[in-house]
Amino acid sequence: MLRIIDFLCKKAININLEAKDKKHAIIELIELLAKEKKVKDVTKAYQCVMNREKIGTTGVGQGIAIPHCRTDAVDELTSAFGISRQGIDFESLDGEPVHLIFLIVSPPDSGGQHLRALARISHLFKDKFFRQSLLDANSVEEVIRIFEQEDMY
Repeated sequence: MLRIIDFLCKKAININLEAKDKKHAIIELIELLAKEKKVKDVTKAYQCVMNREKIGTTGVGQGIAIPHCRTDAVDELTSAFGISRQGIDFESLDGEPVHLIFLIVSPPDSGGQHLRALARISHLFKDKFFRQSLLDANSVEEVIRIFEQEDMY
């Protein structure tokens, strides 16, 4: 089983995103990955994610967005996670603001792994108690612990 903690960059978690819109939230998360040398080209990764958003929003509803793409701006599957306390308009399917954003970026040739990561995150976020525990988290360490606990099941 693909474990979230295996591809979530622990230093690319922000529990208080400053972004007020989708574009800046995505940039903020990509820059966290770039700071940790997980993304080689911020602009290329950003354009790739935004091109994916043009196909259809990754704001899946219930306050969740899972922006993602495959790009040669990364060498391996990696992800960043952010919490927007005020909520962001992500053009979500249900029209609700997004509070939990899980960005997934992987290399062009990682189709299967990329889809498994998306499926794993989507499945977890269906659980309202899991979503609420993330929203209630007061530290990055707490967020990591929540993901680690979920990985055990």
